Amino acid sequence: MLKKLFPVFQWLPNYKKADITDDLIAGLTVGIMLIPQGMAYAMIAGLPPVFGLYASLIPQIVYAFMGTSRQLAVGPVAMDSLLVASGLAALSLSGIDEYIAMAVFLSLFMGIIQLLFGVLRMGFLVNFLSKPVISGFTSGAAIIIGLSQLKHLLGIEILRSNQVHKLVISAFENIRFINFYALTIGLLAIVLIVIIKKLNNKFNKRIPAALVLVLLSTVIVYVLNLDGFGVKIVGEVPSGLPSFKTPEIPLNRVSELIPIAFTLALIAFMEAISVSKAVEENHNNYKIEANQELIALGTSNILGSLFQSYPTTGGFSRTAVNDQAGAKTGIASLISAMVVALTLLFLTPLFYYLPNAVLAAIIMVAVFGLINISYPVELFKNGKDEFTLLIITFLMTLLVGIKEGILIGVLLSLVIMVYRISIPHIAVIARVNNTDYYKNVLRFKDFTNVREDILGIRIDSQLFFGNKDFFKKQLYTHIENKGRSLKLVIINTEAIGYIDSSGIHLLKKIIKELKEKQIKIMFSGTSGPTRDILYKSGLVDVLGKENLFLRSYEAEDYYDGKYHKTTLSRKIAEQTQNKVM
Repeated sequence: MLKKLFPVFQWLPNYKKADITDDLIAGLTVGIMLIPQGMAYAMIAGLPPVFGLYASLIPQIVYAFMGTSRQLAVGPVAMDSLLVASGLAALSLSGIDEYIAMAVFLSLFMGIIQLLFGVLRMGFLVNFLSKPVISGFTSGAAIIIGLSQLKHLLGIEILRSNQVHKLVISAFENIRFINFYALTIGLLAIVLIVIIKKLNNKFNKRIPAALVLVLLSTVIVYVLNLDGFGVKIVGEVPSGLPSFKTPEIPLNRVSELIPIAFTLALIAFMEAISVSKAVEENHNNYKIEANQELIALGTSNILGSLFQSYPTTGGFSRTAVNDQAGAKTGIASLISAMVVALTLLFLTPLFYYLPNAVLAAIIMVAVFGLINISYPVELFKNGKDEFTLLIITFLMTLLVGIKEGILIGVLLSLVIMVYRISIPHIAVIARVNNTDYYKNVLRFKDFTNVREDILGIRIDSQLFFGNKDFFKKQLYTHIENKGRSLKLVIINTEAIGYIDSSGIHLLKKIIKELKEKQIKIMFSGTSGPTRDILYKSGLVDVLGKENLFLRSYEAEDYYDGKYHKTTLSRKIAEQTQNKVM
């Protein structure tokens, strides 16, 4: 039980001395990357930069002990930072102190939700976030995040909003106030980040582009006194480790955080599980456990909030860097946390002259890399309905809001899913000439023996209240098409994994009505769980257990008097969990 709750005890006893070098290099690389990135993401969240460093400390230490991924880098991320900003911006807050208190409490609230989901084994909830929804939401949010940094890149005041049109309009309204020093710094920073990344890829290097820019730009602003020309700088960053403090907000404000806390809990989990699953494919010495991930992330956020951390999760870019740098275990995360701690203790004065435009450049390059063009193009060619879902989610995220975009996307996913299962594929099947195969007559019309006295039907779905009427309509249409010559209906039930009470009631009614018309009905290929339902519901008594067959051709041959069940075939076809015939 202890090893399950704290996976560190699974790998730590087997830790190899040879792994310490890889973990050390990876930990230092990610730690150095975290410093400018964390400060930049705190700015997205509307918080002072130092809170990005606070969020980079305790959460990744906790995750190193409790997480099932050995490479996931936990800390502040762009998406969650924007969700925090958009959620809190909608509230009437009195000032920065109350804003900080709400952001920290949000970490506690979201952590409790994640922990509760993990204890209740509700990791499956992430399955409702389909890939088209995630892609549309991520691309839309990336654009919002990028445009939200225009204020720092251009050195002007822009309305804070999570709606793209408001950001663009506000930018154009204030474009005459552009600070060209800030713009030049920001554009050069973007160019240098791209160049360094390409050089890293070409020569397989690990030059920390963000840190290089932070140091270089800080020196340039200080030497040239650019802050005197209107270039906004980070200013004083408080030194020292975050103190222990229980998050507190007025009780009447807790209800206001419920929607954003639930959204953050699910989105943060989705981000972490997707990137950790992707990295898991490169390693065969551990397995990602969704519910334990919820517990680990929830605990990280809860304990992090006690040390002034705002909501965190596993980051895409940092995890990729951690893995590429050779991280073998959670030791790498502990080293990254140590780098952040040393920075808070001794190095924060160095960031005084860091220009906001550089942090904006770091953010913009990082988030625009999340925009996926190839996937929508692929969907447009192969799946118009999912392409439509992606575009709607994308547009809603851009034009309405971050939370609304993901919510609408999930709801539309559920609507499409319900629609699909409410009109399942139903095929008329018949025996392929000179074989024992039963196939769709539309696909194999030149090879099947379609008999006037036999109707074969296959439903490729569960049979439940949502599709029973569609099934009945299709079945009776085909029965009417056969006319008076029809004597036998064979229902192939191989694809039916479950039948609810509505489906059972319908089948009983159909069997009785066909019997009144002197038409026999037989089931073929019924799975074990479905047979159990037939017995428990009493449907087998209406059908007659002798009318259960392993294969459709056996039912046809039995009807023609050419086949007799053996003891074994009868036991297999009529077997149930409670009773073996």
